[in-house]
Amino acid sequence: MYLFTRIAACISISLCLFAPVYGKQETFELRSPGGKLKVSIVIEDKILFTISDQDEPILRNNHLSLSLKDEVLGNNPQLVSAKKTKGGDLIKPFVALKFSTVRNEYNGLILKFKHDFALEFRAFDEGVAYRFITSKKGEIEVAGEQVTVNFPSEYILHLQQNKGFKTAYEEPYQHVESTSWKSTDPMANLPVLIDTKKKHKILVSESDLSDYPALFFKGTGSNGMASAFPKVPLEFGPDGDRSQKITKSADYIAKTSGTRSFPWRYFVITSDDKQLLENTMTLKLAAKSEIADPTWVKPGQASWEWWNDATPYGPDVNFESGYNLETYKYYIDFASKFGIKYIVMDEGWAKSTTDPYTPNPKVDVKELIRYGKTKNVNIILWLTWLTVHNHMDLFKTFQEWGIKGVKIDFMDRSDQWMVNYYENVAREAAKYHIMVDFHGSFKPAGLEYKYPNVISYEGVRGMEQMGGCTPDNSIYLPFMRNAVGPMDFTPGAMLNMQPDVNRGVRPNATAIGTRAYQLALYVVFESGIQMLADNPTLYYRNQECTEFITNVPTTWDETKALAAVAGEVAVVAKRKGDKWFIGAITNGKEKERTIELDLSFLDKSKTYSMTSFEDGMNAGKQAMDYRRNVKQVKSADKIKIKMVRNGGWAAVLQ
Repeated sequence: MYLFTRIAACISISLCLFAPVYGKQETFELRSPGGKLKVSIVIEDKILFTISDQDEPILRNNHLSLSLKDEVLGNNPQLVSAKKTKGGDLIKPFVALKFSTVRNEYNGLILKFKHDFALEFRAFDEGVAYRFITSKKGEIEVAGEQVTVNFPSEYILHLQQNKGFKTAYEEPYQHVESTSWKSTDPMANLPVLIDTKKKHKILVSESDLSDYPALFFKGTGSNGMASAFPKVPLEFGPDGDRSQKITKSADYIAKTSGTRSFPWRYFVITSDDKQLLENTMTLKLAAKSEIADPTWVKPGQASWEWWNDATPYGPDVNFESGYNLETYKYYIDFASKFGIKYIVMDEGWAKSTTDPYTPNPKVDVKELIRYGKTKNVNIILWLTWLTVHNHMDLFKTFQEWGIKGVKIDFMDRSDQWMVNYYENVAREAAKYHIMVDFHGSFKPAGLEYKYPNVISYEGVRGMEQMGGCTPDNSIYLPFMRNAVGPMDFTPGAMLNMQPDVNRGVRPNATAIGTRAYQLALYVVFESGIQMLADNPTLYYRNQECTEFITNVPTTWDETKALAAVAGEVAVVAKRKGDKWFIGAITNGKEKERTIELDLSFLDKSKTYSMTSFEDGMNAGKQAMDYRRNVKQVKSADKIKIKMVRNGGWAAVLQ
């Protein structure tokens, strides 16, 4: 099968397969290795591409161009050459969120044009990607970049809509008919999930985002969506202790090197929702690691005090709990007992939010670092992004103290300046062997593979939203947000409520969904740093649940989706070594669901002991009701699991 065909006047005999169609129009067809997906590129007065599955167009006549200060690359393009490419390498990500080895197989096409630019397309069996490449001298100003995506019929768009470019990507998902999305409606950040209402889902996101703003989309009002980008900020004003106001912006979206490749934009195309749960496209398109030896990066779980307001209590708490030395030692003792690698010390560990060098005397960070080492527990410190920006030498200081990671918060922007800030932080932190967890952040877009010390991002409507975090919204996360990269959702609630009776606030924070649902999140959701958000007191009182949670790995050798309906059900099995975990979650749409799981993915020569946690008989009302079961299973078995509304099911097989 040809990697691509060209319908045009000949450039070379090897490419001339058909006679010209008409005038200056030239058409290329690029097929995926298996031949199922096809991208058709038409070059005339502008550049258009259509993506088809088995020759059925699913995104049609999408327009691409790149506007520079004095020219528009893509208007009246003049083709110089076409070159086919092919990929088939193996990628072994250091922080393996889904697979320890990923095969990167694609057919590619690079189209070079006059005026020193090119477009590169890649067709994978699971999707299509493109990027611009320029080879201009010196620096260029990018006034804008145009990608217009057109839908052949009315689709449903699952997206987070933003009032402006200042966003932490925490808005709840909206579900919009594509024909009704007007240009005056709120725009949306990536990722976007498109439902064709037939058999296809299309996940849209980007990778290798560097020295360039993040992509947003706005409706066109004509059954399509068009790109939008934040402008480059030029001047700033004060905005409290943790951010800055943009007081002046440029009329361009980026000032950057004239010779560079631009971010990849990709479309994961599936006819089975299970494929979304196994997606690795961000990894396949990311830049290679800049860290030669990342073995000092240690993914793991962390006990976190903010969600439960640092308030352990009970007969073993013979001190006033709070943000103080005794309380943090208690968290370290808890972490040590269950083999948890880290504790996170959130706001309050320092004397002020603007000075990262002077700890709160009530906390005594250096004593906690010393104490933690005796218990094999390390410390991650929270900081505002502005404080880090003002004190980029703090990573050297933190390494001297013995700090292993930082949690950086409140960026809430994704313009070129802020995208560069992320990379500057990752690079500087890596010099001193410091891991980074970005909060108040945009979605992952490949930096976590370029710098594996970036172990997670928030950029999600997670459990810190309290009653605003519902399974009806969170059920989309494995198909969208977590499908593009690590996600610091902060699970682990031991006070579980159904939505109609949820009343919790800190320090007695509650979460909507059943206990089994919370346990399953540790298997279904992926993060290089996975929080235990609740109070150690409650984990001690729920020992068998805590033992399950703390035995779930944060990195995996293999991921296999077992059942999936985007927005309703996600069931996934994950392997670490010879041990399998299964997690299942659902929303509140149905009172009860029964799903049959095929265990044929297990080793056929082995009998497994399966310890499972399922929704109890009364979990539909009393969400803390669960049952723990132990049974023997084999690969030939099929088992039925039941979940109540907002419920879950979790198991370990060993």
